[in-house]
Amino acid sequence: MMYSSRRKPVLYFTKEDSRSGLLLRMLPRCSIFKLFCTLILLGFFSVIWLHYNCTISSSRSSNDDALVHKSCQEETDNSAWGPHKIAIIVPFRERFEELLTFVPYMHAFLNKKKIRHKILVINQVDHFRFNRASLINVGFLESGNDTDYLAMHDVDLLPQNDQLDYGYPEKGPFHVASPDLHPLYHYSSYVGGILLLTKQHFELCNGMSNRFWGWGREDDEFYRRISAAGLQLYRPTGIKTGYQTFKHIHDPAWRKRDQKRVSRQKQEQFKIDKEGGLKNLKYSVVSRSELTIEGVHCFIINILLECDLNETPWCVIN
Repeated sequence: MMYSSRRKPVLYFTKEDSRSGLLLRMLPRCSIFKLFCTLILLGFFSVIWLHYNCTISSSRSSNDDALVHKSCQEETDNSAWGPHKIAIIVPFRERFEELLTFVPYMHAFLNKKKIRHKILVINQVDHFRFNRASLINVGFLESGNDTDYLAMHDVDLLPQNDQLDYGYPEKGPFHVASPDLHPLYHYSSYVGGILLLTKQHFELCNGMSNRFWGWGREDDEFYRRISAAGLQLYRPTGIKTGYQTFKHIHDPAWRKRDQKRVSRQKQEQFKIDKEGGLKNLKYSVVSRSELTIEGVHCFIINILLECDLNETPWCVIN
């Protein structure tokens, strides 16, 4: 038997040729038309898949933004919260670190109690001594028609007990930080710290006296105004947390109070100011701005007070 020494031809491929052949073998054995249709369908479904994923992502992002936006706003559209809205009036000067704590804390506290509110920070930017009473008068006049009652609220006093009432004080002024609860001041005529009034009651008192420059005594004079206006003062009942009811965040070592008594201020501080108040308040607004602290909005009103040096020369310290 004879065998042919003739070998079958062998094809040798370069690396590029072998890859091309592999790709050709991987392609489906179909006509060009069917291949074209397949690519069209794949492209179509890819577009649908991308659109679906983008829509879901956008929806999630929108929902997240809505939640953040909702948390930043006051709950003013919920009728279950009642018809009244409080203006939290904060007389202020150079206590920014306390304000950073106060604004988000009070917003959360009042939201928990379903109290519609607006926080107004009345910032004294003139060179006179601090005048808390005049700043509260300014806050009343600048509080707007969307609020119907106000809280004179110290920036360094935070309520710790959820039973404290910040509701509409229809019957008369309501002293939230009563002497039985305030961590520092316990005398019976004290009405400082946090006091709620309707706007009608505040007008009936002609606001607060503008004669008190420096720290203290303006609350004691306002206590007399409440009595003179025939209003009854109310205070919390049934609160069992005592002097732990509030947290006082002021550090006297860091920021000392202006307790100096200048000229005839010592004699004047115990008098009743029968004429002064809202009617003779003089001030100008430097600017109005909105500040957001930890997602919570408050309104900053920078103001200049005016002082009659003939009437109250103790508005400056020589």
